[in-house]
Amino acid sequence: MNRIILVLIIMISSFSIKAQTSIGIKGGYTTSSFSYIPALNIRSISVDGLAAPTFAFVVEHYNAKNAGVELNIQYLSTGFRQSIADTEGVISINETQLDYLKIPILASFYAGRSGRFQIKFGPHLGYLISADDVIREFSESSPPEIPTYGGADDKPKKLMYGLTAGAGISKLFGKSTLAGEVRFGYDFTNPESQERIFDLNFTTLEFTLAYLFRIRESKNQKPTN
Repeated sequence: MNRIILVLIIMISSFSIKAQTSIGIKGGYTTSSFSYIPALNIRSISVDGLAAPTFAFVVEHYNAKNAGVELNIQYLSTGFRQSIADTEGVISINETQLDYLKIPILASFYAGRSGRFQIKFGPHLGYLISADDVIREFSESSPPEIPTYGGADDKPKKLMYGLTAGAGISKLFGKSTLAGEVRFGYDFTNPESQERIFDLNFTTLEFTLAYLFRIRESKNQKPTN
């Protein structure tokens, strides 16, 4: 992970000052999927994830060879919804929401001029802002359920880290760009720190639209319309 980040930093620092830089905002919707291992001798169990809006500040930096780097400062809300039925068929639900500040640092490549196809990939880091146990209707199940993370005695790990990849299309209008993208993230994050379960991780799928404005334009290229 550290080597990937170092390579991307070197890429940023090696770009010419004539390169093209844009800033903007993006927003959309994200869905998630969680899986956990209650104990070492129990197989992984999948549970439903939550869907929620997501927003980000975007910095996009390209050189003259259709390649560059994108940095996002993103608010990402995720979480899980776990259910269990008793012998009479009554369903009980546990739901927990986890809110992160996520920072993807992505290598970005595009093909095309005014209309572009883009692919992006790279690592992301993040920090847990808040955890909220929205619904808690059962405990001490078999196999053990995912524990609480928003209680006074809970001590979830704050660090998020993983890999992100995405693809999308964009359209340039003078110095402005409109872009649509689908992005997948795999998190190695395990918020459990109190050994109540063996492991927990999750994936996210994002659907977003972005508006970018060019603040630095390459002097060796004509403006793209």
